[in-house]
Amino acid sequence: DKENNIVAEKSKLFAIRIVNLYKYLLKEKKEYLLSKQLVRSGTSIGANIAEAICAISKKDFIAKMYIAYKECSESLYWIELLYATEYLDEREYLSIWEQCKELHKILSSITKSSEERIETLSGK
Repeated sequence: DKENNIVAEKSKLFAIRIVNLYKYLLKEKKEYLLSKQLVRSGTSIGANIAEAICAISKKDFIAKMYIAYKECSESLYWIELLYATEYLDEREYLSIWEQCKELHKILSSITKSSEERIETLSGK
């Protein structure tokens, strides 16, 4: 559906940006620890969304989307830490943080509405 395609596309663009940030942090800032954590969580968001879109059941779909949501939460943490430790300046931080926060809100909406649909269908 349309919402899933939008979040899939946004997560891919975010992953590309995260990979480019990772390369920048390694080359320009000589930062190897936080950036590795961020590249793992930041690219995992889209991978889990891709799995969710191919889910075999609604419960499987929700589980994968929820993992994507948690990976997005983790990415926000690493982005904040990179800013707090001065590896990112304020402009860099705000730009990537806003993009991640937007993904976070979309994923929150998808997981909540999907869970509500299942509860409605099951009569809970």
